[in-house]
Amino acid sequence: MQTLKIYFDDFGEVNIKQNFIIDVLQKDYNVIIDPFPDYLFFSVHGFNHYKHKYDKCIKIFFTCENIEPDFNVCDYAIAFKHLIDADRYIRFPWYLFDGFEKLINHKNFDRQQVLNRKFCNFVHSNYAIVDPFRKYFFDKLCTYKKVDSGGKYLNNIGRYIPSDGKLSFIRDYKFTLAIENSIAPGYTTEKIVHPMIVNSMPIYWGNPVVDKDFNKQSFICINDFQSAEEAIEEIVRLDNDNEAYLYKLSQPWYLGDDYNSWELKLRSFFRNIFEQALEDAKRRPQYGWVRVNQKRMETVQWSWPVLRKLMKIRDFLKK
Repeated sequence: MQTLKIYFDDFGEVNIKQNFIIDVLQKDYNVIIDPFPDYLFFSVHGFNHYKHKYDKCIKIFFTCENIEPDFNVCDYAIAFKHLIDADRYIRFPWYLFDGFEKLINHKNFDRQQVLNRKFCNFVHSNYAIVDPFRKYFFDKLCTYKKVDSGGKYLNNIGRYIPSDGKLSFIRDYKFTLAIENSIAPGYTTEKIVHPMIVNSMPIYWGNPVVDKDFNKQSFICINDFQSAEEAIEEIVRLDNDNEAYLYKLSQPWYLGDDYNSWELKLRSFFRNIFEQALEDAKRRPQYGWVRVNQKRMETVQWSWPVLRKLMKIRDFLKK
């Protein structure tokens, strides 16, 4: 079995010794974690990856966030967008990571039980860097009926629903507000998958091409309406028409490949990278202004820890 010398940088709180990338790689390779790697996986939570020189390792960008790959910085990328870039890119969206394998299209539910649930829930905690449409639509929908907010953001139920209790909470509702932090084609997260797992109909806003993955006949897609008011009219109609609600809820959620198929594609992508000579696997431009920019960003990398400390001091003084 081939040995891979890899490392992870700028992944935030991700465990660099135990994560899904290692789990996938270990099916085909002997993986060694080494701070001086042949292959560096890096993400968006810092600039440490710039300390790894152009000529020292292959750099593989990975993100679950709404950030597009910069192919002047990475040799390969794993992200959310529908891109074609020869052998340098694979789409592996975030919704695959958090319960997707539990999604079942052959639905079996009790009609009276799903109808006799509470109206709608909203479980979000992020509010600092999100599109203001999230709050706007929540407030609008609450003028029809109260939407139970169980997250840290706009909480109105008097208790906080932890992440491991989210599915149990939302299964008691006919609808779930599933509003992404931001809009970008291809960017779909667990927000749409979680309600589907427990047969709570998503009221979704986000990825404008979400129908490439999910069946729009099975949920309410706010993006398809001319206004928030029109979308709410449809929600009200379904809330008051049991047969229309049950018909929509009975439609299959998902149109694409199952998780195993996605993982096989990822393993094939990895094989293309790792089963060629290290020098042959390089894809980044090596000279010209790309190298100038690399030198500039190396300076940013060393100043980033200082900048973070200054930001913390600033925030402390504001209190």
